[in-house]
Amino acid sequence: MSTGTVAIPAWTAQGVLPPIDVESPTSNSRSPYRVSLLDFVVRFGNTAARRRLLRRLLEFRADLHALDLVDGFQWIDGSFLEDIETVERREPRDIDLVTFFRLPEGRSQTSLEEASAELFDPQAVGRRYEMDAYFVQLSEAEPELLVEQCTYWNSLWSHRRNGQWKGYLEVDLAPAGDPEAMANLDLMSNE
Repeated sequence: MSTGTVAIPAWTAQGVLPPIDVESPTSNSRSPYRVSLLDFVVRFGNTAARRRLLRRLLEFRADLHALDLVDGFQWIDGSFLEDIETVERREPRDIDLVTFFRLPEGRSQTSLEEASAELFDPQAVGRRYEMDAYFVQLSEAEPELLVEQCTYWNSLWSHRRNGQWKGYLEVDLAPAGDPEAMANLDLMSNE
């Protein structure tokens, strides 16, 4: 992942992130917007329900980091990124997440699943972390499969169910920003 991040754009009048910068549609300012984990937490941690979901996300990331899954990035989407409180008059119910990762040296996908099967079970993750979470292994051995999986997630997440275009976010999987994000989440919870 590129180390450069951008500011999270404002919601459109329809309550979604714009898929592109309409002022400069061919620029790199487009979905998925590469943002810092801290900016993501600060921007979307504005209610108790959202802060609870963010805390679960940070716990999930800590559990991934404990398995040495630190090289890659995560795409974040769903009603959590929408102004769902205004549009549908409800709180977001979960966070939609795809983790794109490189295997730690000396590990296989099987050994990771054996070490922590519940982290790779979408139903178990949904119950424990309140996330709809999936994984894509970044592998140089199967570039066609990687393109296919990226295309799938991009086409699914670039639209609401009603066909409306929307954007989503990307954060680095590395744990460097997690302590500061958690500290800010704690501060917001105590306000």
